[in-house]
Amino acid sequence: MSELVSAPPGERRLFLGNEAIVRAALEAGVALVTTYPGTPASEIGDRFYEISRQTDLCFEYSVNEKVALEVAAGAAACGWRVLTAMKHVGLNVAADTLMTLAYVGVKGGMVIVSADDPSLFSSQNEQDNRYYAKMAGLPMLEPATPQEAREMTGAAFGLSEDLKLPVLLRTTTRVNHTRGPVTLGPLTPRPGPGRFVKDPFRQVMVPAVARQAHVRLLTAQAQAKARAETSPFNHLTGSGPFGIVTSGVSHNYVVDAVAELGLTRQVQILKLGFTHPLPEDLVGNFLAQAERVLVVEELEPFLEESVKAVAQARGLTLPIQGKGPGLFSRLYEYHPSLVREVIAHYFGVNYKATAPAAPEKVLGQPLPDRPPNLCPGCPHRAMYYSVKIALKDLGLEGVFPTDIGCYTLGLLPPLSMADFLICMGSSINTASGIARATGQKVVAFIGDSTFFHSGLTGLANAVHQGHDFLLIILDNGTTAMTGHQPHPGVTLTPPGYPCEHVPIKRVVQALGAQKLWVVNPFKYQETLAATKEALNESGVRVLISEAPCPLHVHRLKGKKSKARFQVTEKCVDCSHCLEYFGCPAMYLKPNAGGGQMLIDPDLCSGCAFCVQWCEAIRPVKAG
Repeated sequence: MSELVSAPPGERRLFLGNEAIVRAALEAGVALVTTYPGTPASEIGDRFYEISRQTDLCFEYSVNEKVALEVAAGAAACGWRVLTAMKHVGLNVAADTLMTLAYVGVKGGMVIVSADDPSLFSSQNEQDNRYYAKMAGLPMLEPATPQEAREMTGAAFGLSEDLKLPVLLRTTTRVNHTRGPVTLGPLTPRPGPGRFVKDPFRQVMVPAVARQAHVRLLTAQAQAKARAETSPFNHLTGSGPFGIVTSGVSHNYVVDAVAELGLTRQVQILKLGFTHPLPEDLVGNFLAQAERVLVVEELEPFLEESVKAVAQARGLTLPIQGKGPGLFSRLYEYHPSLVREVIAHYFGVNYKATAPAAPEKVLGQPLPDRPPNLCPGCPHRAMYYSVKIALKDLGLEGVFPTDIGCYTLGLLPPLSMADFLICMGSSINTASGIARATGQKVVAFIGDSTFFHSGLTGLANAVHQGHDFLLIILDNGTTAMTGHQPHPGVTLTPPGYPCEHVPIKRVVQALGAQKLWVVNPFKYQETLAATKEALNESGVRVLISEAPCPLHVHRLKGKKSKARFQVTEKCVDCSHCLEYFGCPAMYLKPNAGGGQMLIDPDLCSGCAFCVQWCEAIRPVKAG
């Protein structure tokens, strides 16, 4: 049984912020959880999946975030408490639903976890999702620690039911993935079946109904604002003429910096956890006591702009700053030394920042860069190689729109198989536009999970419009990059996962793409021939590359190939393997003659792909 279920109330456990959210939802009696995996929120869904195998909790890995939010909304309309989790860009996918769901409202409590990613550790942009709360008119809570994540998640369910609105729980990577002590509460049994009560003139958002729903939403916002004024998640500490307004993980850095700079008796800290609607009276009273105020928040000046607006409305003229030259940047996540330095500068404290620790060196040399790379034995690398050779043999140059997933790592040399990327599902549509505008040979890449997430509409449009490009669907049987979660087309599933397999080939044919090839990329000659044939055709062509992620196979079945390969004396140092393939197991050992090609037996996966096109590579004999 998962520790998140078995740990008794009153105990303190060391949990990730994501795990604290899971435990809190269980304590609140959550009945349904939906998600599409995305870092830094992935562990929320993964833990709930494990628990759903052990309890009566309803859980699903939805096909995308919009679907996840709408499934949850349906259950919330029936009185169930629900939670849906996604990364920040996932809320973009669900935004259409979110904006109108605020009008429709909920019956059972609904918590929407939106996990932002300052510094773009695993994301394509650095947007600040606090603005979604403002745009949708929804309450928002922002935890600073795993303990607060637990407390705020539980409070969010009650707040949601009281106001009959979804509540946003906005986290950041440093909260999601920090492990800290969490005091546990009692678990609440999940309810029996809910019931949908018909009320179409409150729940069907035609214009006449929506006009009245907007009135209700504004009324609920006023009630939420009153709650924020007295919320225990908004509190004041310290004393003195200076003030700091902060929220989220930045609060932790502020508290340490104020203590380390000896400013405890000179700085008051207004920590905001219930950040929308803004508690204007609380903020206004705080400003009235301060000589100058610094706003410490990652990413956009969300609080800073609101705090300045409160000051202007009250006729206060004290300096209020946050972002700007010599202060904080709108870029990337903060860290303790940065916060300490800016606070010292802003409040005139004599402080000299210490130099950052130098990276360790090996044999007197700096540590080498370790760029992200496709794993040894990855089927995507094999498919990329076949495309490169096919284009070379045909004397063609390709343009490669790509998508979100492991295969995005094809960006770097020697593969260099990514030329344009916007977001999930964009490869098919941008390929259509590039091909239409240029007439160049366009080869688009999309993964299996991403294809189901947001590729279906693009392919239907491309067929309908008669575009001209080759789409390669890289099907490795799982959602690999975020931790091997299932999707509708999975071929390997976690034990006990109930799902109906939806074959990609049949979906592609149903969408009208009749020029279709299916290959195993590790069968090089067959794949090369099919790729050349597809490149020589016109119109929308689809090639499905089917081979499982080797890490996923090993994880589920415990099987790992025992075959290993070596470079023999036949090697003529042509460097073809490094310049076109670049498997991480291959490396060049320097010697007097320039270098010797070798294969690291500890990294070699035994996929046997390289032996099909290089005569100098042969199996290592057993024994």
